[in-house]
Amino acid sequence: MSTTQRFRRMPVLRPLARRVHFLAGVLVSPFLVVACLTGLLYVVSPQIHEGLYAHQLDAERAAWPIRPLDEQVAAALAGHPEARLDSVVRPADGDRTTWVNLATPGLGEGELRTVFVDPYTNYICGELTTIGGRLPANVWLREFHADLHLGPVGALYTAVATSWLPVILVGGLVLWLVKQGRRPRTPKTLLTPNLRKLAPAARWRSAHGALGLWLVVGLLAIGVSGGLMSRYAAPLVDPNPPRLVTTPLSPPPGATPISLSRALDAARAAGLEGTLEVHPPAADTQPIRVAERTEGMPVHRGSIAVDPYTGDTLARIGWEDYSPAAKVAWVARQFHTGQLFGLANQILLGVLVVGLLALVLSGYRMWWRRSPYGNPLTGAPPTVWRGLGLPRLALVASVTLLLGLTAPVLGVSLVAFLVVDAVFRRVAARRTAPRAETPERQPVHR
Repeated sequence: MSTTQRFRRMPVLRPLARRVHFLAGVLVSPFLVVACLTGLLYVVSPQIHEGLYAHQLDAERAAWPIRPLDEQVAAALAGHPEARLDSVVRPADGDRTTWVNLATPGLGEGELRTVFVDPYTNYICGELTTIGGRLPANVWLREFHADLHLGPVGALYTAVATSWLPVILVGGLVLWLVKQGRRPRTPKTLLTPNLRKLAPAARWRSAHGALGLWLVVGLLAIGVSGGLMSRYAAPLVDPNPPRLVTTPLSPPPGATPISLSRALDAARAAGLEGTLEVHPPAADTQPIRVAERTEGMPVHRGSIAVDPYTGDTLARIGWEDYSPAAKVAWVARQFHTGQLFGLANQILLGVLVVGLLALVLSGYRMWWRRSPYGNPLTGAPPTVWRGLGLPRLALVASVTLLLGLTAPVLGVSLVAFLVVDAVFRRVAARRTAPRAETPERQPVHR
């Protein structure tokens, strides 16, 4: 028995999906539109960086070798004697400057003063305030997409959009695959919109359904990955990467700490590749930490602890040490930000976002055609909650509870959705109910 035939044996499945898809689409689509527009800006942030910060990022490749890392740090600290070295980032590309991240007084929480040093000449190419290794334009665009620069309150809009997007997509998928009537849809009618022999309303529905089927997998990936990145997400398992754990060191008497360049060479010898970030020890009993920071595929997530007196490797973690949840979270974040496979990832996200905007606009168009100048509530599909029965209601409640635990914003907004659904039903019933005919007044005969 096919999946479609199984669905047909559940007579309330399609009406339920239609009700949820309609009301959730109408209410959540404004949030999706804002997320799409801000997301398109964030997707092109790497290209924006290359234009804005070319002077800071690009180094003049010279014929002589790269200077030792400690000399580059000294050049950066010369202009900031009040600062403390936080970390040094050495890109894999020789045409890029070294990032010397300094903790300076007066900066906000999480902010560092990054000095860009030409690795061949120790020339200071510029300075910028960065957060978490992100340049100012990236920080601004990221916050604009995440919360519209409104803080936790503004972040609710993305949480609502990303948590409801999979629900809307699944509802639409059921509507498009489970056809009312005896004749099932063929693969051609499912994947290709019919824009010729159908009535205007049917043409819009055909284009909307076919486009949604083409985009559903990618849009589900955007919704799920965005939900995992939300500050309001409550994952059932720990998605954080593993941490290097070492025992406190006992410095040998009269020992001299090794240079940062030697620690970097030790990391390269241990197999670390790509862009490397070196963290000097905060105390004499702590090691030097070196971590891979190259984004995208292939995955470079190795990290080692180096003895600051001997250069020996004390501990190491790699991608294989990440838990499944941590791997999924990292890949999801890379995909959602357009870094998983470079320019192709950016183009794919752009196509998906433009397609989602087309689905939203066509959905509103179909809703408007159902009742262009009358009561828009009359276009809503009829409610089916009472026809579900106790077992199915219990199943829906269980799924809702699970979703509420993993995505609290979805759980709270679902309660609001049920309230709005009840209001829609009550108002629509009142406006569509036939008016009672008033009896004609009989003449009084005197």
